[in-house]
This record gives sequence, C-alpha cells and structure tokens, in this order.
Amino acid sequence: MVGVAAVGALRHRLDRSWRRPRNGNIVIAGSPLRMFRLTDSGINVIRQLEGQVGSGPTTDTPASRLLLDRLVDAGALHPLPSTGPFGVADVTIVVPTHERLPAWLADAAACGAAQTVLVDDGSRVALDTPAKVTVLRHESNRGPAAARNSGLAKVATALVAFLDSDVSLPAATNLGDFLTALLVHFTDSRVALVAPRVAGAPGATWLAGYEQRHSPLDLGEQPARVAPGTRVTYVPAAALLCRTEALREIGGFDESLRVGEDVDLVWRLVAAGHRCRYEPTVVALHEPRASLAALLGQRFGYGRSAASLASRHPGAVTPLRISRTSALALGLIMLRRPLMAAAVIVGATVALGHKLRGLPPSESARLVGLGTLGAGRQLAAATTREWWPPAVALAVLSPRSRVPLLAAVLVPTIERALADRSLQPITDAPVQLCDRVAYGAGVWAGAVDQRNLNSLLPDMR
Repeated sequence: MVGVAAVGALRHRLDRSWRRPRNGNIVIAGSPLRMFRLTDSGINVIRQLEGQVGSGPTTDTPASRLLLDRLVDAGALHPLPSTGPFGVADVTIVVPTHERLPAWLADAAACGAAQTVLVDDGSRVALDTPAKVTVLRHESNRGPAAARNSGLAKVATALVAFLDSDVSLPAATNLGDFLTALLVHFTDSRVALVAPRVAGAPGATWLAGYEQRHSPLDLGEQPARVAPGTRVTYVPAAALLCRTEALREIGGFDESLRVGEDVDLVWRLVAAGHRCRYEPTVVALHEPRASLAALLGQRFGYGRSAASLASRHPGAVTPLRISRTSALALGLIMLRRPLMAAAVIVGATVALGHKLRGLPPSESARLVGLGTLGAGRQLAAATTREWWPPAVALAVLSPRSRVPLLAAVLVPTIERALADRSLQPITDAPVQLCDRVAYGAGVWAGAVDQRNLNSLLPDMR
C-alpha cells in the first residue's frame, strides 16, 4: 500500500512495504521489515496516514509525533515537507573537477546561491571559469574527497551542495528549482544530507542505454532513508545537499579513500545520529562512461573500495544478509531436497506466529515466504558478483554444482524479462554479467590488499 496522507501539518508517503493486516493494530513496514503494535490512539493516527474515511479528527500530539518519528526512522514513512527554513541563498555550491568544466557552471553562479566554489583538482591547464565563480586549485590531483573538503573549508552558509562536473540536470529543470526541491527536507533538524536520484544521462550509444538501466548510481524511484543494512544503503556524492555543520562535526570526507568516500560519509553521519534522505522526485543526470572498458574499470574500483569500507564500518558491508532459516531452506533446495526445505519453511512460519502474537497465520506465511525468496535473490546476486571466483572453481570441480550456478545467472534475467514484458534484460545480460564479475573481482582485490575478508562474508542471523 503506497499513498500520500497527512497527520497534522506534515504530509507523509507510506513506504511501498506498508501492510496493516485486516486493518488491525499491527503494521508491518520499513527496511528492514519491522512490526509495529499499535494502541487505540496509534490506530487512529495510522488511519489518518492511510486516508481512511471516518478515522476521527486530525491529531498532532506528542504521542502521535513520537509514533511518526519511529515510523520515519524505520523507513516505513517518508516525509513530504512543502516548505523549509532555508532558501537557495543559504547554499554554497561546491564543484570538484579535473580537466573539465560543467556546462551549467554559469547557471550555478546565477541561480541565487550564496557562492559557487570550483575546486580544480590538479588540471594540467588552468580552467577558464565565469567571473562569479570562486576557484581553488590543487597543484596535484588529490582525489574527489580532498577536492570536496577544500571546497567545504570555504563554505560560510548553513548548507553546501556538492555537484560533480560530469552531472547535469534534465532540460526542464534549472539549478535553483533543483536545490529548492531538496531544501524542504531540512525542515527536520536531524536531516544532515539529502540526495536526488542520479539517473544515467540519455545518449545515442548502446552503452548509454545500458547505464540508464543499470547504473549503480541510480537508486530507483522510491524514496528512502539512507543507512547501512536498509534498501538504500548509500547515495553517490555526484549530487548531494548537506548541512555544513554536520559535515564538519565528522571531519568531512575521508581523503584516504579515492573511491567509496561518499558511502563512508553517509555511514559516519548515520553513526553520529543524523538522518540521511534519498529523494528520487528530484533528478540529476550522470554522464555515461565512454567505453565498456571504462565502465568495467569503474565497477572494479567500486568493488575494490568494499574492503576499506568493511574495515571502517564492521558489519555494514556484506554480499548477503540472510537468516539461518532461509539459509537452511535454500541449502536444502540446492541439495535437491525440496520436501525438507518446505518443512523448514513451514516450521519457520509456525515459529514466527508464536513469536509475534496477533499476527495472522497468512501474514506469517507471507513474511517467511518473501524472506526466503528475497534471500534466494540475494544469494544469486552474490554468486555472480562477490562469490563468482569460488563458484566457478566449484563448478569446474563438481558437475553437480553447475546447475545452481547456471540458475543464479539465468533465473534473475528471465524473471526481469517476464516482469518487464521485454527482451531487454536478456540482451543486457552478457554485459551485466561482465559488470558483476568486474565488481566482484574488485572486491577480491581489495580484500587481498587490505588483508580483510569481511567484505566477502555473509551476515547470517
């Protein structure tokens, strides 16, 4: 159930995971899924959120605000503020770049922002910038984290926007409107960072089309809180709007990271008690890679950063989060013991019903079934990405293991093709497999460099 409704003056959007079985006193929603048991007054608040007729007068009390706060923190609700305390004049725009100028730089200087700071990170030839742009120059290339930190040091406003030079805006969007649409989220004093959707820019090449469909920077159409272990675990620094004070409190970007510095920043903000939001109704466009080799090199670099992130954030980086029950059921399926797997799933359903009193049996079955299915998809993804080297080695040594490996490659592609009613997932599949293999190779390379295998280990609970 997804909808938009208001309690008091603030509007919210229900997360797509939202369920209230039998319109009762239990809500199941969020990422990861959580169960909320409601009081009578809580039920009235939830009815207002769901837009039910006859739900009673609109309430705005400390208790209702506390409930809403818990739901937002769980990712079950997404705030839709219409106004905020800041305007574009409260923003400084920081543009880290190397050997290029964005076409929109003059617009940035004229959009009403307090200042636009371009950080030239060691370009061989000085860049010709508009007069209203403040230029900081690094004599050598120090990386995107250092460039952003240099810009951050010059910020005198409450908010700072980081926009990479290979990012642009849709034709109908100007920079002032783009920033304004993100600014409203800072109504919540705990929000330290808001990120737009970073979609692949349209292009005439097949590679541009592939990136539009499979860019790791594009986190989809659904709003989300951003935190480790949730549906949206990170946001790219290609386009960010941040609270200046919060960034300075945690020391800005980690300059020792050439890749993954944006993931690290978000996770440190969350660990410090701040909220980070993903707002996909606001869109920036990212320039596609020029060649397949460049794309695979980028994916390898992303994978290589996993070990460094795992060292800094124990438990946050894993190829697979899975319950012991799901692991046992999937293991039995791979061993061709479907009846035993079914017995495990039935047992888990009964156990969940006993644990969560008041949950309808059908809902217990649904949760266990969806959990096992989701774990199967994660396992297939990990097998063709982080775990492909041992999976291929096992397939060479054991003919019996080839069927599960083939299923991990083919089933997700067929599933997407059927869901989309399109052959595009099938034509994309060879490049996507190379994409995943490159990322996985990077994870292994990083693990060897860091002498830390945590980024390759499952999180089994």
